Amino acid sequence: MTRFLLRRLLLAVPTLLGVSAVVFATVALVPGDPVTAFLGPGAPAEARQALAERIGLDRPLPVRYLDWLGHALTGDLGTSTSTQRPVAALLLPALGQTLTLTAAAFALVLLGGVLLGTLGALRPHGWTRRLSGAAATLAVSAPQYSVALLLTAVLAVHWRLLPAGGTHDAFGPGGTGDLLRHLVLPATAAALVPLGLTAKVHRAALSGVLASDLADGLRARGLGRAAVLRHCAHNASPALLTIGGLQLAYLLEGVVFVETLYAWPGLGRLLYDALTARDLPLVQGGVLLVATAFVGVNLLVDAAHAAIDPRVRS
Repeated sequence: MTRFLLRRLLLAVPTLLGVSAVVFATVALVPGDPVTAFLGPGAPAEARQALAERIGLDRPLPVRYLDWLGHALTGDLGTSTSTQRPVAALLLPALGQTLTLTAAAFALVLLGGVLLGTLGALRPHGWTRRLSGAAATLAVSAPQYSVALLLTAVLAVHWRLLPAGGTHDAFGPGGTGDLLRHLVLPATAAALVPLGLTAKVHRAALSGVLASDLADGLRARGLGRAAVLRHCAHNASPALLTIGGLQLAYLLEGVVFVETLYAWPGLGRLLYDALTARDLPLVQGGVLLVATAFVGVNLLVDAAHAAIDPRVRS
């Protein structure tokens, strides 16, 4: 197990280096002038030159990348050109908010995906399978933005049951209860597509195990339905783990629209504002942080998969 994890860690290093190079080059080559975005089109040439030298835009791209990478390895991601604050100081609070939203959405994905998938696998020819399959297909097919707007219009505007955005009421009591109320709509909107995919994969994997010789052997030994389901679910768990890890990574990267729509102060909204302001250091640091989180999630999934199924360690 230790050798397996070391191999995965060694593979993650060049992956992150490649991602950092692609991120830096892509963001640096995006059309537009960050100096103009910060100072305005009417700024004098001396001020423009001074700012370009201060943020390093007068140097060749490879030199800028190596300098940025060296500082990034020490935790210094530079200074935001739009706020003049350290990038790390802006990213860490936003990362905490994104992780909160991602955790809530992922809980819905696992709960709903396992429930729908299990119901469909237990009744392969009944109305339960058709109903669960239709619900999973609807979750995958429904446009996220349309569902988000519909949920907001009905639950927040028409019925006034839930807040339409933010993390706490301006004049409310605050606390965990207030946060959970604000989490319901964005977490539901973010979880729909991953929930449907998880339900489909889990249903297929569990159906295969329930129809296998393993399940027949367990029934022949006199085990009850619940015990058979428990054993079969354990054997189907690698597929659930794999799709769950992919959907968790998707949520980390894909909540930009949800955070923007619901005014959730996370990484997605921060990066959207940074792109609008042409704040290159903030964009580069944010994308690198998301990519690192993506690689970290994959490492955790690989480790959990190896712990469940020793065959993948070889």
